[in-house]
Amino acid sequence: MNWKSPWAVTFLALVMMGSGCGKKSPASQLPPPTGVMGKAEISGKVTLQGPIPKPAKISMDADPACQAQHPNPVYDESVVADAQGDLANVLVYVKDGAAVYAPPANPVTLIQKACLYEPHVFGIQVNQPLDIFNDDPTLHNVHAVAVTNDGFNVGENQNDKTEQLFSQPEMPVKFKCDVHGWMTCYGGVFTHPFFSVTGKDGTFKITGLPAGDYSLVAWQEKYGFSAPQKVSLKDGQSVKLNFTFGAP
Repeated sequence: MNWKSPWAVTFLALVMMGSGCGKKSPASQLPPPTGVMGKAEISGKVTLQGPIPKPAKISMDADPACQAQHPNPVYDESVVADAQGDLANVLVYVKDGAAVYAPPANPVTLIQKACLYEPHVFGIQVNQPLDIFNDDPTLHNVHAVAVTNDGFNVGENQNDKTEQLFSQPEMPVKFKCDVHGWMTCYGGVFTHPFFSVTGKDGTFKITGLPAGDYSLVAWQEKYGFSAPQKVSLKDGQSVKLNFTFGAP
């Protein structure tokens, strides 16, 4: 990269301003993992009641490398719903009742592709690796605006990869690119694996739950947190649970 280019100068200024953001968290002081996987599951759908907001068109004219990858219009992803009100990108998770589980060794992957983050919403466990990859022929910076965890702000050229860890549960953590202001995504950090992000049809499924009493919550980028719903599970049981958000 040419560090004398306008993009590089802008990026360096943004990193200097943002690198100190985020509250420093201590090394993880969570209880030792004792969770054991079960055979119960919770599935359902998240829907939006009321008028479905029209998504705003995103302008990428500021960076030709971004604009060239989109011959068709690109729209804001803060609310993604079909004509029936089925909501995508909603993070449904166990808020209360789960034990602490050891993190998987396999990483969660966050890709900067076509000047957007993929996925737009994701879940990850405490101390599970997060691999962040730049697939674009342009400079990005990944700015995690954390509160409980350490924030970070790192630059990536094409094909660069960064690995990060979160040491504490936090919901949600916002990610943004200070170079391309339309680029945002969100992650939830949990002490257990019992979370799921809804697909385009608004459905989710959480598997592997042991028998027990749980409280579940759904979170959506624009509408925030749902009211908690409680459920009691027997081992091997399958339960349906739906969430509804109301459009203003």
